[in-house]
Amino acid sequence: MMLEGSITAGVHSLMVRVYYEDTDFSGNVYHANYLKFCERARSDFLRVLGLDQALMFAEGAAFVVRRMNCDFLKPAKFDDVLTVETTSREAAGARFELRQRVLRGEEELFTADVTAVLVDGRGRPKRLTPELVKAMSSKL
Repeated sequence: MMLEGSITAGVHSLMVRVYYEDTDFSGNVYHANYLKFCERARSDFLRVLGLDQALMFAEGAAFVVRRMNCDFLKPAKFDDVLTVETTSREAAGARFELRQRVLRGEEELFTADVTAVLVDGRGRPKRLTPELVKAMSSKL
């Protein structure tokens, strides 16, 4: 698997190791770190689709998370190797919707339904390009 993960059968997979800094006093992954794992996976999902977010930012556009519905199902622990799966659900207008899962082997630990929006430099919604909609839709 490449550093930024890969897309197989419409699912982007990114492997993440749990480091000591990811855990809390109980030895479990601190809840906010699941959001970081998912953010990395979303960024790499877009990278694998061929989107250059650094160039977008330089041109005054960026993706922001508008909504995220999370379920914390089971704890991950120090030194676990996790897989963050990202699946595109819909892309239209200025937004796209994803389903993300964090797995330890086959065991589902965390899920999130994410709505992200493309905004311009002033924070106003900006339509997704037809190429991006097509790239995301082809992965459904």
